[in-house]
Amino acid sequence: MISVDDSTDDEPSVTIRCQDNASVCVTLCDRFSFDADSVHYAVELRAPGLTARVDEVVAWIWDSDLAPFLEELAADYRGWDGERSWRNNDRDVAVSAVFGSGGKVGLTWSLRPWPTAAGGWAASVTTWLEAGEQMASLAADVRHFLAGEQQERPVSASPGR
Repeated sequence: MISVDDSTDDEPSVTIRCQDNASVCVTLCDRFSFDADSVHYAVELRAPGLTARVDEVVAWIWDSDLAPFLEELAADYRGWDGERSWRNNDRDVAVSAVFGSGGKVGLTWSLRPWPTAAGGWAASVTTWLEAGEQMASLAADVRHFLAGEQQERPVSASPGR
């Protein structure tokens, strides 16, 4: 399930829930911008016994951000071999995608703040979505979130893998 949330303080967010276990989710939230060149936001991972968050993920306008990666996955709704991956320029957030049986896409969301620091930490969760409409909706929702555009609809997904 993908939901676009507008909380009471009008802060937009995008939440992706795993269909196998609704307590496993990824949330993009707390978007802000200092200038026209970048967007900052937080990524939260949640699963039973796990809560992880990176506060200042940076998307640069000249860099390949998350939305085009998700759009490419949505366009290949008939599937692909192997794993595809994306990571932000700072390498603290990464997403890998595999095409699974039944037309499902497994997205593994990984956080690793301060990737070059000794004693750092890493966490990841995997969510499953339908390759067609759900991936297209996720890509559009992420693009709107990063652009600062308000969404008004929740997007529901049927049970996944």
